[in-house]
Amino acid sequence: MPTSEVPCLSLAIAPLRTAGNFAIHITKAPHPSGYVLYDTVWKEGLTHLWYKWQDMFSARSLPNVPHISEVSAPLTDPLPLNGTTPAQPISLGGRLMQELGVNLWQWLFDGPIQGSFRQSLGIAIGQGKPLRLKLEIRDPDLIALPWEIMQDAPGKQAISLSQQLLFSRTTSDVHTLPVLRPDHTLIILLVLGQDSEPGQDASELLKLEQEAEALARVLQTSGSTGVGGAVKPPCQVDTLVQPTPTELIGQLENQTYNIFFYAGHGMPAPDGGLLFLRPDQTLNGTELAQVLTRCQVRLAVFNACWGAQPDHQTEAAIASSGLKPTGAIPRSSLAEVLIHHGVPAVLGMRDSITDEEALSFVQALAKALAERMAIDQAVAVARQHLLTIYRFNQQAWTLPVLYMHPEFDGELLKPLEGSLTALPGPKPTSGQILPPTASLRSLRDAKVWQIREGVMRVGRDRSKNDLVLDKGEVSREHALIVCRQLQPNGKSEATYFLQDFSRFGTWILEPNSNSNAWQQIIQQEVPLQSGMKLKFGSAQNEVLEFVIHPNPE
Repeated sequence: MPTSEVPCLSLAIAPLRTAGNFAIHITKAPHPSGYVLYDTVWKEGLTHLWYKWQDMFSARSLPNVPHISEVSAPLTDPLPLNGTTPAQPISLGGRLMQELGVNLWQWLFDGPIQGSFRQSLGIAIGQGKPLRLKLEIRDPDLIALPWEIMQDAPGKQAISLSQQLLFSRTTSDVHTLPVLRPDHTLIILLVLGQDSEPGQDASELLKLEQEAEALARVLQTSGSTGVGGAVKPPCQVDTLVQPTPTELIGQLENQTYNIFFYAGHGMPAPDGGLLFLRPDQTLNGTELAQVLTRCQVRLAVFNACWGAQPDHQTEAAIASSGLKPTGAIPRSSLAEVLIHHGVPAVLGMRDSITDEEALSFVQALAKALAERMAIDQAVAVARQHLLTIYRFNQQAWTLPVLYMHPEFDGELLKPLEGSLTALPGPKPTSGQILPPTASLRSLRDAKVWQIREGVMRVGRDRSKNDLVLDKGEVSREHALIVCRQLQPNGKSEATYFLQDFSRFGTWILEPNSNSNAWQQIIQQEVPLQSGMKLKFGSAQNEVLEFVIHPNPE
């Protein structure tokens, strides 16, 4: 199912002039009658629950919620923290998480907002689709709260764990999303920056390199074997260990990636936080956003503390400016800055996360993305994985915070049944290898079809393919031949691949193989060698030979 067809409901929480008063309104709905506005008062009891949450779960002090005026409303029907539900005993931590989640839900989905939500959910269910729900928080002091734990009743599934409700945060203060290229393979740039410890010697750098190799293997394995063990397109991972900003930007500009993954030290700052690439050099979110948007990276993932938290004014600045006591700076978190500049999706951490938890999450996320799930759906699956391992009363599954651009439909990889268009080939920059000239040749009548600019579409549809094969066993959009730049052992190399998207598959025969050694591939990707023979759709169809021609001297 194309992700653009998923019904979407977008909500915004905006502060009013009176302290503690907010407007909640629907900015996008699947039906015109769903656009409603509701004024409400912040509940003082929510602030108390948030303080208890910090005491129980937070390793460091998190920012407070906004100043609550004397007119703040009390919570309705609070759940006793020292009790249990009759049906299911639960720990103190789980009880706190459940109570805060229920009360956040009741505060947000109240009055006409509840009616619009139920109408939108009904439309999605009627269409047999999930409902995509995006939440925009325009008061920076409310960003720190764990909205991902919202649930409509005790014992119900949290909103960010659901497959029926695809939850993410968003912001309307954005640059327009450009037309994105179609991608069919996970191509990840993995960057390991400075650890939180300031000191470094040669042994520490070697350890980082070993960690990068291990994490790259995890990502490649996860991306190549989808949920249920199905064979998926290979996952290419390139690594940089403590690069300079120039090296990082150069790598992004000279190669094509759809996922940027950073692991290392980070901290809040006014321009989208700081990433500590190496002991003496940092990169802020605004600087990183320029290159990520220019290079069309679709998903940026940060295993760094506070990536989803705004920066805060110092006490001196608050006193001199008359700001609210917390002094949260609008649109200062790394995630918001990247979305503002046009990065389609950003996943950051609300609080510190252990390496073990982060590795489990990333591994499950890569596996779900290899299944061609939408990004918000894949994040929900990875959360469920964390919940299964670390249990409900641990906050690990609540730490990842996903932001999605309001115009983005969540699609990272094109679905197999979707339209088949060219994958990006290598960029012809200085020092790089251009795609070698290649062609397909008929062994029946010696007719030749040139593969132009490293890309050829094969199929039955005359309007969408470069090579049209009018056979019943050939799918309308059967396969793609594409040349990509690889860097084995740090050496740049241009390689052709065949990606099959068909119903009946493609038959391949390795060069110099026995004529009985044909292999069938269905919805897989394989590297092509010069001299390899191909039959599309049926073993009885015409034989075509793939040929790479030597470049002229």
